[in-house]
Amino acid sequence: MRQLTTKTFAFLATASILLASCQNDDSSNGTPVNQEIDFTSHSSIPAFVFAMPGFESMKISTLITSADQLPQSPTFVYGAQPDGAGLMKNPSGEGYILISNHEILQSVSRVYLDKTFKPVKGEYIVDGVGGLTRLCSATLATPEIHGFGPVFLTAGESGEESMVHGIDPMGLTNDRSRTDRVLPALGKASMENAVPLPKEAYPGKTVILIGEDQSYATSHASAGQMIMYMSNSVGDLSNGKLYALKRTDGNQVETAMTMNNSYNVSFVEIPNAKNLTGAVINTTVNNLGAIRFSRVEDVDYRKGSASNNREVYFTATGQATSNAPVDGYTMWGRVYRLKMSANNPLAGTLEVIAEGDSTPGSGLINPDNLCVTENFVYIQEDGDSYYTAAQHDSYIWQYDIATKQNKPWLNMNHKRSDAAWNSLYNQTGEMRFGSWEFGAMTDISDVIGVPGTFLVNIHPHTWQKDAFLNADGSGRSTNKEGGQTVIIRNVQR
Repeated sequence: MRQLTTKTFAFLATASILLASCQNDDSSNGTPVNQEIDFTSHSSIPAFVFAMPGFESMKISTLITSADQLPQSPTFVYGAQPDGAGLMKNPSGEGYILISNHEILQSVSRVYLDKTFKPVKGEYIVDGVGGLTRLCSATLATPEIHGFGPVFLTAGESGEESMVHGIDPMGLTNDRSRTDRVLPALGKASMENAVPLPKEAYPGKTVILIGEDQSYATSHASAGQMIMYMSNSVGDLSNGKLYALKRTDGNQVETAMTMNNSYNVSFVEIPNAKNLTGAVINTTVNNLGAIRFSRVEDVDYRKGSASNNREVYFTATGQATSNAPVDGYTMWGRVYRLKMSANNPLAGTLEVIAEGDSTPGSGLINPDNLCVTENFVYIQEDGDSYYTAAQHDSYIWQYDIATKQNKPWLNMNHKRSDAAWNSLYNQTGEMRFGSWEFGAMTDISDVIGVPGTFLVNIHPHTWQKDAFLNADGSGRSTNKEGGQTVIIRNVQR
């Protein structure tokens, strides 16, 4: 990783910045502070989502899509599969900057928005060469929240040798093909996100939770893991230790844990992880007795107090063989809550808070990304497993932490019976449930000064045009999908 310059740190230390995993959440419920923001859709493409019954007060508009031409960069294409993202104020002028992963392109884009929140310029700060692997979820670490940064931690997910990147959010575009920004100390695995806890959670330490998205069917049979990197120095991303989550009774079977029960867990060290291959790490964590999850795809923590920040949520997306469960693993997916000890990051309790297997096809289907606020967990589905029993498209669910109620909150607007719509946005002709999926959901309320305002990234996989090909300019991908980011207001936090 290239060292960030002192000038860059000074600029961004005062910037108001938000994470892909919903950073900077507060409970403000007053009137909008910033009257300059214009939420009118500046794109000609309609929003691909709609509110579920009971949430009609939400307002949805389109921020940016692959079809939009930005005035200051008319050749820029906002690429396919926008996933992990972060928003911040522009440190060198008025307006805002949106940093976004484009998963299938292995790229990271930077979009400049003016003071009214209109996208005006776009460019790529990481291309398909520099990205090395698929880039999924991400977290923008900042001095204000984490005590170090700014650095965009974006996880690689293309097999067990993938790594986490540390990207300068204000980096030069001519550096976009550099491949030396990976962080070996955070390990090698098929990763989905690397989420540092706030500096108040464990003062004086750097604690980063990493989800490993691996299925059971590998030569090492380790399955997915919840990994933790910890250093006793704030901002040290090179000299800490790596750990894997295990039950203290040694039971590795995921489905041996059930709803309404709590299990004692601990993080066990993976010795010399920095110098190990991903294959060796996989074997090691299994030998250490780590819990074998079915694909840990995203991680986030509860906002608010330090004790809240030590309450961590993560998904297990699930897997099947020929539409049948795999013994010991969730098929339809789960969401877990890890309560970490106040005095020891290596100890805690684990419980299942949402379970797809109890309502096959009608309830939770393959949870992927998470956005946790002070009072809610927003669970984003990736239903493109195409299970035959699936009865709905990909939802975002709203889980109420206090009441434990889980309600469908947002749905995909496929309009499959509309021939004109299909001709515009369904070039592949795919009609199965789950053919579109969600990327990051980001709370931008504090950045723009408008409470209850979020961004949601969308992967409309069936929307394909030649004009979207090679969006990052690297020539590494033949994918020609479009992508979309929408603004959602009046969101409960």
